[in-house]
Amino acid sequence: MESLTLKNCLKTVRAEKKISQGELAEMVGVSRQTISSIENNQFCPSAKLALLICVALEKNFEELFYFE
Repeated sequence: MESLTLKNCLKTVRAEKKISQGELAEMVGVSRQTISSIENNQFCPSAKLALLICVALEKNFEELFYFE
């Protein structure tokens, strides 16, 4: 079975909203490095963190995250 990887368009959406990595990190209670790692697909966020990011950016899960 082919494995799926969770990808995201976090960086694009964050830039559109003019929110820095640090600001988003503060909004969801993680470090700036964590946001950077998620954006670079080096870290897969928990369901809770992914949903907090969606709420912070006012987007649905499907608008930020996708499988590839």
